[in-house]
Amino acid sequence: MNTTKVNVVKWLKNEGDPLKQGEPVVELETEKVSYELDAPVEGVLLKIMVREPAEVEVGGLLGYIGKPGDALPAS
Repeated sequence: MNTTKVNVVKWLKNEGDPLKQGEPVVELETEKVSYELDAPVEGVLLKIMVREPAEVEVGGLLGYIGKPGDALPAS
């Protein structure tokens, strides 16, 4: 059985917080496991797109990381 959905349990960082690569950012949960998703790059958490509690597709957009003052992509 492949997992296709993940639950956003708790954000460990707030918008505007600096992030180091590898630092935990958000706690996620599937039917079988809870885990922390780490920042893939160093930067700032510009925008949280999915607030807890919420269910999203695996690989779905949770938020944006960038440099201070970066513009968000147009949606």
